[in-house]
Amino acid sequence: MSESNVRQYVPLTCHGHSRPVPHLSFSPLEKEDAYYMISACKDGNPMLRDGQTGDWIGTFLGHKGAVWQARLSPDASTAATASADFTAKVWDTHTGELLFVLQHNHIVRAIAYPFDNAAMLATGGFEKKLRIFELHEHKLSSPTGSDPNAPVAPVTIDTSRAFEIGEGVHTEPIKFIVWARDPNVLITASGHMLRWFDLPTRRCVREAKLEGEIKSCELVSLARQYSSPTDIGGGLPVLAVAAGKTAYFWGGPRAEDVLKSVTLPHGIASVGLDVRGRKFVVGEDPGTWARVYDWDNTKELDVHKGHHGPIWSIAFSPDGNLYATGSEDGTIKMWKNCDGFYGLWRGGAPANGTD
Repeated sequence: MSESNVRQYVPLTCHGHSRPVPHLSFSPLEKEDAYYMISACKDGNPMLRDGQTGDWIGTFLGHKGAVWQARLSPDASTAATASADFTAKVWDTHTGELLFVLQHNHIVRAIAYPFDNAAMLATGGFEKKLRIFELHEHKLSSPTGSDPNAPVAPVTIDTSRAFEIGEGVHTEPIKFIVWARDPNVLITASGHMLRWFDLPTRRCVREAKLEGEIKSCELVSLARQYSSPTDIGGGLPVLAVAAGKTAYFWGGPRAEDVLKSVTLPHGIASVGLDVRGRKFVVGEDPGTWARVYDWDNTKELDVHKGHHGPIWSIAFSPDGNLYATGSEDGTIKMWKNCDGFYGLWRGGAPANGTD
């Protein structure tokens, strides 16, 4: 299929949120290559969707403020959300039940699971503190009464029960946390600064001051069966960061090896990376368009129009066959990133869309 035909695919639009969508992310691959997408929203109602179709599965109800970030655990059994109501919450993705309330003293902006551990969670936000919660130390209450299907009572965990990493290091709110492939390395984005922390010593071991305020910071990877040594990053996850007019990329097991930085003629609100297809996608800042660039020569390949507000988050699916954009306009759009049939896209390039 020619490049011109690929460009003609109409995106799928996911409605349901009533306010801006600051963050979205995908789960790892499940059985039969199924996966899920979760979105954070300033309406306080994070949503779980089918990753391939965008179909709504459920809404996690309970936050009393804007939800800034939402992520799924490595086994997709739980979801974690970070909110302006001074809490992070952990939910059962199958029942929608609230399992844990991580009580903070200010707005929680950032959360992260390790790559292979659903029982640990890192949080950060306006307290300017990076904390690790070990959820396995806190047992859920069994259903009361004779009904085994009665909901469990959520466990509230105060920050005094967590341990802090890099005490006193952050001088601005923590907006993003990334857990590297190496489970002993955590990375935070705060103001203009990217910082690497060593968990065993709880110390900051590296800092990088970027061109501008960091607007997005994500670790990008494909499922193992789809990754290859020929991918960008050699098959390991890649840290993709947007700051000012520059997109930055780091690789290696600790996400600290500089791969590339690309300065564009416009500001960048978000960046996503196609490690297999060797291209990256950015949301303009200011602006409402997503621009697609070639990784090797940085030439512009495409412009995606359709959002009516800035694009704050861009995430690629674990098989790399689509990517999603979350916008200030309250919608999520899903863009096809492969040839032929996939999800709700049925073959060739339709003239009037398939959504």
